[in-house]
Amino acid sequence: MNTIGYLLLLVFSEGGEKSGSPLDVNPGVILWTVVTFVLLLLILKKIAWKPILNSLSERENFIKDSLEKADKAQKDAEKLLAENKVNLSKAEEDAQKIIEQGRELAEKLKTQILEESKVQARKMILDATSEIERKNSEAFNTLKGQVADIAVNAVEKILRETLDKDKQVKLVNKYLDDLKN
Repeated sequence: MNTIGYLLLLVFSEGGEKSGSPLDVNPGVILWTVVTFVLLLLILKKIAWKPILNSLSERENFIKDSLEKADKAQKDAEKLLAENKVNLSKAEEDAQKIIEQGRELAEKLKTQILEESKVQARKMILDATSEIERKNSEAFNTLKGQVADIAVNAVEKILRETLDKDKQVKLVNKYLDDLKN
């Protein structure tokens, strides 16, 4: 306690000579500077220190949250990218399946069309053959009738005196039936 008393005595006592040099040590100025500094620290601690620390803490939390959000966003983006790659590969596989199904369907249609055209060609050939046979039959019947008429007329002229007309027609028809068989 004595040292504080001596210090105060030195501060309040003025020396006999007053020099105004800036390098002179003035204990009164030192004491008041220290007291002012301590008072200023106490005032700042009460008034400004907590808001400054709170502001720094909020800033630190904001930066930490921003970094966490950025990290989460990056992980989400990587996850979405991986999902997109999986979806893209699945879509490519589906597209390949659709293309393959299209090829198979085209091949089936080609085979079906070829079969239908062969069936249609066979039917046309059968229809044409039956039409030819029908026309031949008609032509033969027409020819048979004409030959019968010619034969009857010829025989009638030759045999007019010996046979009557009904007997001649029966004879010619019998002859033609024998020719047909």
